[in-house]
Amino acid sequence: MKVTPLGERLLIKPLKEEKKTEGGIVLPDSAKEKPMKAEVVAVGEKVENIDVKVGDRVIFSKYAGTEIKIDDVDYIIIDANDILAKIEE
Repeated sequence: MKVTPLGERLLIKPLKEEKKTEGGIVLPDSAKEKPMKAEVVAVGEKVENIDVKVGDRVIFSKYAGTEIKIDDVDYIIIDANDILAKIEE
């Protein structure tokens, strides 16, 4: 299934967080914070005020967007204004 965000929205895929602490303690899902880093999967046609493209890694607002599941994969549809930064490695 192909999903194309409308207007000034992006489709992002949250990045998996480490399940262990530095001390080796395994964290259950209920103890982990919601991830705030994601990879851009699709960009709406009216996104103009930020410089992101498919494949970029970004940091987004903690409670932003609408969570959806496509083919058993979690995604978030988010407004372009909720993108806080681009991660460059």
